[in-house]
Amino acid sequence: MIFDEFAIKSVIRPVVDFPKPGVVFRDITPLFQSPRALRMVVDSFIQRYVEAEFSHVGALDARGFLLGPIIAYELNKPLILFRKKGKLPADLLVETYSTEYGDSVIEVQRDSLCEGDSVLLMDDLIATGGTLIAAANLVKRMGASVYEAAAIIDLPELGGSTKLSDAGISTFTLTAFALDER
Repeated sequence: MIFDEFAIKSVIRPVVDFPKPGVVFRDITPLFQSPRALRMVVDSFIQRYVEAEFSHVGALDARGFLLGPIIAYELNKPLILFRKKGKLPADLLVETYSTEYGDSVIEVQRDSLCEGDSVLLMDDLIATGGTLIAAANLVKRMGASVYEAAAIIDLPELGGSTKLSDAGISTFTLTAFALDER
């Protein structure tokens, strides 16, 4: 199936003033209600990564959980979960970070990766980059590396892609929205 950026953008719903006034939330729920749009998104990621050299897919809580498992399954890679605070059992690594909404915490099980592993990080969008940078820090603390950070959407005006690039992390997104784009 040929990727159609307009078709993807048309099913991403802008929700004004959510979760707080002044924010335009990019709701990907309708994308998952469209088999055609979901197939385009998944196929695009699979085509990009089918021959790539990384060992694991890392899915970020919460909307990264919608794509990460599909991509890991299709590429036959182990899946690592990066969860919000208090959601994982066992021995954990913890990282505090800032988002456009405030401070938060992300955790991963300490034994998820080994030295030398390489991880494709998956999330729904790149905004300020805080969550992805926090996950990348956790990956590095386990002795592994980040292959790339991938998402459906980039919000370039919030600077996350630039911060990731400045941190030496390559990014890939399928589309981008200006902050005021409806």
